[in-house]
Amino acid sequence: MTHYRTATVDGLKIFYREAGDPALPVLLLLHGFPASSFMYRGLIERLAHRFHVIAPDYPGFGHSDAPSVVEFAYTFDSLADIVQKFTGQLGLARYGLYMQDFGGPVGLRLATRHPDKVSFLVVQNANAYEEGLPDDFWGLARALWKDPSPANYAKIREAAMSDAALEWNYTHGVKDPSRIDPDNWLLQRALLARPGNKDAMAALLHDYGSNLSHYPAWQAYFRKHQPPALVVWGANDVIFPPSGAYPYQRDLRQVDFKLLDTGHFALEEMGDVIAAHIERFHDALEA
Repeated sequence: MTHYRTATVDGLKIFYREAGDPALPVLLLLHGFPASSFMYRGLIERLAHRFHVIAPDYPGFGHSDAPSVVEFAYTFDSLADIVQKFTGQLGLARYGLYMQDFGGPVGLRLATRHPDKVSFLVVQNANAYEEGLPDDFWGLARALWKDPSPANYAKIREAAMSDAALEWNYTHGVKDPSRIDPDNWLLQRALLARPGNKDAMAALLHDYGSNLSHYPAWQAYFRKHQPPALVVWGANDVIFPPSGAYPYQRDLRQVDFKLLDTGHFALEEMGDVIAAHIERFHDALEA
């Protein structure tokens, strides 16, 4: 059974989903853009018998508070600060990290700050390498990083947050679009319609460029600390293609690598497969 709870962190209400016996190993699920913990609703149910599963919504996402860009700095450093304090409030001394999309730069900030707290990684279409940001998709974002002009902000908002773009995020690269729940983009449209929410998301898309300077440190963390890692990657993803998945094998010795025949939000079509991979992977760690 999933519980729907809130914690207060730095004066902000942080919503989270929680399931499983607290005595079980902790799996912290960090969501992508412009999603929320809603993306993990099925995985939580599938894994609650094996893990203490916790999935927070970042500020500005899902059911968490969504302060304006004047009231809150929408940067990845800020998101990581909130999640780090959130894990401290819940007393999570050690956890596995499932990271997808934006969850990568949030989670890897946590991991490099406190490598002793991370028991393993599950990497699902979350980039930590320059090879994973091809210009044919990331050109508009790179232009925004270089020149945060009103014109470039307008272009990125249309490309990333239009109704068509929200649906495309879920349907590109999938084998069977009829299996993809339209509640995903309906919920995102409603949340983005909140006053100022698109400004918050645009600020994060601009700040995404700051992650590239962290890549060497994240890769050094992989090489030094060698966290066991399961890479389960939607191979047909245009946003984060497999060119960003392969390099994990370069830096990690203990990596279980699976390319899946689906798109960016791989859980929507292959949730059962991914859950089975996580269980098998964790069984091997405990053997």
